[in-house]
Amino acid sequence: MAADNRLSAEDAYINSIVGEGTHFRGHLELSGLLRVDGDFSGSIKTSGKVIIGRNGRADCTIEAGTVVVGGVLRGSIYAAETVIVLSSALVLADIHAPRLVAEEGVLLHGVMEISGVGERAPTQGRVRKKRPFLLFSEVQRRRPDIASQGGRSSADGQTETPVSGRQG
Repeated sequence: MAADNRLSAEDAYINSIVGEGTHFRGHLELSGLLRVDGDFSGSIKTSGKVIIGRNGRADCTIEAGTVVVGGVLRGSIYAAETVIVLSSALVLADIHAPRLVAEEGVLLHGVMEISGVGERAPTQGRVRKKRPFLLFSEVQRRRPDIASQGGRSSADGQTETPVSGRQG
């Protein structure tokens, strides 16, 4: 049986956009698709799809059907279906999903809990584990556009890179 390559109405229609140059802070709950090309801080909840574009930067918790990351994401992802991480992405997040697809060259740092196809990922509310920060040199090598915006270094040479461009 041939695969159906047609886009569904949901895939072709973007309900909401956080555009480049836009800074959003808060909780966003919607049905359908959200695309983030600007800065987003807070939480997102949708049964549809969330796309973090190449220039998008999100410091948040995402609960969605499918999540596609091409930019920078720090936080947690709870996907009911699939998480797709593109090669341009920098993901400093815990991922909970039945399926994870990562392109070659992607930079992931966090706890990955992939439950397998046919099972649903747990919902938000789990205890976060502390883990060491990603080495800043690795961020510089993979995403110099993000590294040039600065970071907070510790005595051991490890750095926390701010996602929203704010020093913290």
